[in-house]
Amino acid sequence: MNNKIVIEDYNPAWPQVFNELKLTIETAIPDLFLSIEHVGSTSVPGLSAKPIIDLDIVIEDSELLLLVSKNLEKLGYYHEGNLGIEDREAFARSDEFVPWIENKRVWMEHHLYVCIKESGELKRHLAFRNYLRENPKAIEDYGLLKRKLAASEKDRIAYTAGKGDFINSILRSILKD
Repeated sequence: MNNKIVIEDYNPAWPQVFNELKLTIETAIPDLFLSIEHVGSTSVPGLSAKPIIDLDIVIEDSELLLLVSKNLEKLGYYHEGNLGIEDREAFARSDEFVPWIENKRVWMEHHLYVCIKESGELKRHLAFRNYLRENPKAIEDYGLLKRKLAASEKDRIAYTAGKGDFINSILRSILKD
């Protein structure tokens, strides 16, 4: 298995894929969510990224999680738990055709999370995304850092850790709680 981290130039198709995923998921969980957010690097126009869409489904509270999970299972997702991050539940795909729809298709790789609206991780995702969208210099700096790390680091854990100082310095400046 090739574990090489691939960083691509921004692709304007990414928001379109997000919107197709969002529509499919909205249809499966009507009235159970507050919003479905495109987060992560593919959500920032102009930012180089791993070609993986990150989606956060925002729900009112944890009471809805079981029902949302059951509906997501019908699409081929399975619940992985919170993976160590409170108030954010991860869902993986059973195969490359997930979400399963009538006209079977291979979907772009994506990560799906369900967050309660008060989730600290959701707040971080949205704050960082919004900051980048408004700061071209930060987009440039972050893209360069990601390319440098992808070329030098041997695994995703080291790659992710290498981005930590950059991300946390921005979050500290904008999340002054």
